[in-house]
This record gives sequence, structure tokens and C-alpha cells, in this order.
Amino acid sequence: MTSDAAFDRIRTICLALPGTAEVTKHMRPCFVVRDKTFVMFMDNHHGDGRLAIWCKATPDAQQMVVESDPFRFFVPPYVGRQGWIGARLDRDPDWGAITAIVEEAHRLAAPRSTRKAAPRKRRA
Repeated sequence: MTSDAAFDRIRTICLALPGTAEVTKHMRPCFVVRDKTFVMFMDNHHGDGRLAIWCKATPDAQQMVVESDPFRFFVPPYVGRQGWIGARLDRDPDWGAITAIVEEAHRLAAPRSTRKAAPRKRRA
């Protein structure tokens, strides 16, 4: 998957969530809700060779996700100590899992009024 195609897919997922805007922070495309970043798009960040997103998460979620599939998920630098999850887009991404991680990141960043507007997935 090319960087442009991956970014277009991430953009579609993020902008479908209520109150989301696309901005540039630290010379990277990011998605925010009420000025709080919940997803950052990274293409070869500081030469790491990864095409990835970094998503806001809790430390417990980070540990569970990264341990469940370390080939596709990682602890990103800088924000990883706060629980953020790195998701590789250059390694046959599981788009269902990525969408779920992005939606949870949005819920963590969004104010209560915006969270109520976002549909929650039913669990089987």
C-alpha cells in the first residue's frame, strides 16, 4: 500500500468521527477532536522505515494490543509511555482492528458531548 493510499484510508476513518478535524502538527498530518490529537500519521518518522499511525490509548490497551500482534503494532517513541499505540500500515493491516483503535482513540480524546454523538459498536 502506498503512503497516499494509506493516508486516504486513515483520513476517511478519522473524519467519519464527530467533531474531527485534520491538522498538521510537528510537520505531520494529525486528526484532532476539540484540539486534542488522537491520531498521528507517520511516514518514515526519523528514518524508522515505518508507514504507521500513532493512536491515543490507555497503557492497558497498549499492552494488550502490542502483545497480541507485535508484527503489526508497536509502542511508538515519545507518546508510547502515555499508552499510545503504533499501528503499521505497511504490513498487511487489519483495517477492522485499526478502525476500532482509531474509534477508541477518538473516544479518549473527545469531550463527553462529542462522545455521545459517536456510535458505539455492539459487542457480540
